[in-house]
Amino acid sequence: MTWLIVLPLGVGVGLALGALGGGGSILAVPALVYAVGLSPKQATTTSLVIVGLSALAAMVGHWRAGNVRPWAGLWFGVAGVAGSLVGSRLNRSVDPQVLLLAFSGVMFLAAWRMWISARRAGNLRVAPSVVTASGPSVVDPPLGGADAPAAVLAPEPVGREGRVRPLSARLVLGVVVAGTVVGFMTGFFGVGGGFIIVPALVLVLGFDMPVAVGTSLLVISLNSAVALSARVATTGVDWSVAVPFTVAGLVGALFGGTLSRRASAVTLARWFAVFLVAVAAYTMARSLAAIT
Repeated sequence: MTWLIVLPLGVGVGLALGALGGGGSILAVPALVYAVGLSPKQATTTSLVIVGLSALAAMVGHWRAGNVRPWAGLWFGVAGVAGSLVGSRLNRSVDPQVLLLAFSGVMFLAAWRMWISARRAGNLRVAPSVVTASGPSVVDPPLGGADAPAAVLAPEPVGREGRVRPLSARLVLGVVVAGTVVGFMTGFFGVGGGFIIVPALVLVLGFDMPVAVGTSLLVISLNSAVALSARVATTGVDWSVAVPFTVAGLVGALFGGTLSRRASAVTLARWFAVFLVAVAAYTMARSLAAIT
């Protein structure tokens, strides 16, 4: 019976990942809680497995295309270790319904960012494409991958592809702050945080969009592994759910990639943002009702 619930949910999340390049895995936690029946804390821990494995699988194609900068990703990931550990520890001490209430706020934030960025891309009349420093150029969207947003979900790059800006105190501070925030979100909520990572890599390190998306998958994998290692001993992973959910998600991502090449990325992002708001509102209402 669990498989009958998990498989379509995994495919649905994978479709969102493949069609938009990211954002879909943020739906994993409410799906695991309200559809599968896991506790909020077990759902956020199990989600780390789904997010981490999805990011690794999606990173393969980006690596082959030369869009992953390992040293920059490791640097960003190391900056998030402390935040990930703190978030994981705090997760254990927070009331489950308060955790879901806060998580609904993260979903509202992700939906807002997705809508604003889609509107910006629509104003620029950019179809499923990447806006680079030299102008718009059509590319294939990334194949799934945790929360790494597609080109339409991040601001316009300001640097040259793959070239890290000269080391400076401001750059180091930017990486440390962004990495810590993303690490905390991964540890506390069990999400990849790609809607923060990609803009940070673009604005702080000056990466072009394909490189930022590819490198973000490495960061997500690292943060997920750290958070999972800090929590697996106290909050177990439901492997009977995590494995089929992840496999179904990867299958859905393949179909989502096909969908993204046939439909407008801007339209898809807007519809997904609306759907994300609906899920966030439902999560908030359920958690508030449980608290009161």
